[in-house]
Amino acid sequence: MNDSRVQILLVSPDLLAISRLSGLAKEANVHIETLRSLDALPEGKQFNLVLLDIGSLSGDPATLLCSARDLVAIRGGPPIVTFGPHVAKDRFADAIAAGAAAALSRGEVLGGLTEIVRRYATS
Repeated sequence: MNDSRVQILLVSPDLLAISRLSGLAKEANVHIETLRSLDALPEGKQFNLVLLDIGSLSGDPATLLCSARDLVAIRGGPPIVTFGPHVAKDRFADAIAAGAAAALSRGEVLGGLTEIVRRYATS
């Protein structure tokens, strides 16, 4: 997959995560659009991947995934990779049960964005 064409939707209210992931995306030649909540509408027309911060967003992971799917459903339904603190094992399990492609720690996402794009982003 050509990373220059990859479009990621990041949903997180965490300004530090947004800043760090935006920088990593720029280094990887990946476009990233950010939403601070699931109440906003993305400007992009199609995404290859959604990164959903279940550690910073309040609510049940299954409900968060459903809301994220609603945002991108008319845009092709890309995989949703959830992330949060490494100690959030129950939230990770709930996200996987609700259909997340993966549930990763914040460190795994910040340390492996290029690999996440390669593994999960649709073409």
